[in-house]
Amino acid sequence: MTSTNIPPAGLPSPGAAAPEFSLTDQTGATVTLASLRGAPILLYFYPKAMTPGCTTQSCLLRDVKSDIGSARIVGVSPDAPEKLARFDEKYGLGFTLLSDPDHHVAEAYGAWGQKKLYGKVYDGIIRSAFLIDGAGLIAAAFPKISPKDTPTKLLAGLAELGA
Repeated sequence: MTSTNIPPAGLPSPGAAAPEFSLTDQTGATVTLASLRGAPILLYFYPKAMTPGCTTQSCLLRDVKSDIGSARIVGVSPDAPEKLARFDEKYGLGFTLLSDPDHHVAEAYGAWGQKKLYGKVYDGIIRSAFLIDGAGLIAAAFPKISPKDTPTKLLAGLAELGA
């Protein structure tokens, strides 16, 4: 399989304010960035629940939850809340999954852009992660992150924050 992600424009830089959002989670509740402030947040964007790479990424993050103190893990995908609920339940994720069907939040974070797979070019989620500090500032950006690197980058980023 050959896959190429073309880096998106507008990726928030460390030190910048994290773009605000208001999205529906897997329980149907509205979640805003403002409601999550006060502790570090790993906001990660993944293409589709229940697919191999996204399941690996989410389960690896689930497995480090006990090592991240008060930090929060928040996943974002274009999937409907009902599918996110099934994903959470099936794999016992236990963290917030947000539905971004119109990909407005993904665009604001530079996680939506051109992808190329088997010669076909299309727009979609570019797997990315952002560590946001308790004040709502981008502490670290991880564009085009691999599923297996996400927990490692989270733990390293939290260590740098002293969290």
